[in-house]
Amino acid sequence: MRREDRKARAKSEYVSSINQIARILDAAVRETGIPASQKATFLKWTVGTLWEYFKQERMQQRIIIENEIKSLGIRLANGRVTEAYCSKFTLPLDKISNPELVGAEELGLTFDVGSDGECVVSGRPSMIGDYILKLRYNTVEGEEPSELSIPVAFNASSRALWRDIPTDIHIPYYKEDTAAECIKVPADASGDNKKNVVAASRRGRSHAQEGKARDDHFTLFHCPDSGWYVLAVADGAGSAKFSRKGSQIACDTVVDYCRDRLMGNAEFEEAVIAYGAAPGDRAKLSVLTKMLSEIMYGAAKNAHEAIKRVASDNEGFQFKDFATTLMFAICKKYDFGWYIASFWVGDGAMCLYNKKEGSKKLLGTPDEGEYSGQTRFLTMPEVLKDPDIVQKRIKMTVVPDFTALFLMTDGVSDPMFETDRNLNSDAKWGEFYECLTKGFPEDEIGGVDLSGDSEAAKEQLLEWLNFWSQGNHDDRTIAILY
Repeated sequence: MRREDRKARAKSEYVSSINQIARILDAAVRETGIPASQKATFLKWTVGTLWEYFKQERMQQRIIIENEIKSLGIRLANGRVTEAYCSKFTLPLDKISNPELVGAEELGLTFDVGSDGECVVSGRPSMIGDYILKLRYNTVEGEEPSELSIPVAFNASSRALWRDIPTDIHIPYYKEDTAAECIKVPADASGDNKKNVVAASRRGRSHAQEGKARDDHFTLFHCPDSGWYVLAVADGAGSAKFSRKGSQIACDTVVDYCRDRLMGNAEFEEAVIAYGAAPGDRAKLSVLTKMLSEIMYGAAKNAHEAIKRVASDNEGFQFKDFATTLMFAICKKYDFGWYIASFWVGDGAMCLYNKKEGSKKLLGTPDEGEYSGQTRFLTMPEVLKDPDIVQKRIKMTVVPDFTALFLMTDGVSDPMFETDRNLNSDAKWGEFYECLTKGFPEDEIGGVDLSGDSEAAKEQLLEWLNFWSQGNHDDRTIAILY
């Protein structure tokens, strides 16, 4: 039965009851011999007395219900401003009606009541302080709404407690706190769409809290004439005081070295094309592997030596002061598909992702150090000493196409994947791509448009790196070929 129908029926029954009472009183007056002159006075006194009794009865019913609501011990959890909030309690809807939480909306909260009586207070608190919300509800029909005071407190967001102290520009090897770059590659004469490159790097909250410099770095290169791409990403060790310079030297050196070795290198191009035409030919694979190793190992070795020279040229500096990880990749589109080769030392992640197929291909394995939480660095003597181990760091693959090639430091991979095992999950990479393109609506951070030639991609990516992840506040850097 609808609410309007129930109210109409109740009113009709009420009027019928009043008429019945009037008839009974009139008959009682006649039977008791009350003089006609006092009939009106008696009836007035009787109705008034019954009315007062009726009001007291309703008040008693209201008080009983109010006491029952109070006995529920309703409490709202405290929260933090701007952070997701949710608190629940249950009301007996068979005894009360029209519950509302007065004051919730002003605090940025919503109040929803389910058919089973479950009440949900949710939202993102907008103001710091202690507040009293009023649970207002109806009990007995005709009575004024009842209210229950419910205290709640909202403290400053844990995110707001982080400071953002600018890096001192006078420190050795000063580096800006953020960096972003986008390379837009136009279609060629045949109309074949090329892939664009975008990269961004942001100082982590742990560094910003103390006014320390960003240790991560990236360097990008694309040659329109040859079609070669070179991408490099490095994560300077937080414990090394000049790692910010080490990461820069590493990235710049490998990109310059690869560029110089790839430009006009007809012999290498022929080897790649021969391998692409017959990937199962071991002789062709052997030739290409040898040539590729000379390029990739040579790039890493030169970066190692370049860092060592800077350390030795400054009195009091040590090689380990410039410790950094390094990952870099060379890529080019051929008629047979994309040729991609990579080198990786340290943690983080480097991966080819194909959204259409829902698949990924890792281009290496994160290094694990001697102890948990440690990693290996390009500046460690043993990293480039053993040719067999070095060879394992070099990977190459040929694919018809791909959605994106990702190179990222652990400031991104740790909060996004959490474990090395998850790095090997196709589904996790799908979730990562979805998160990258959709953003973090709950934090009002938009996604990155990787669907076209938008120049805004670099700013979008830089903002995306500002996502919140409890306990993950390292520098964040990511480069994407898409």
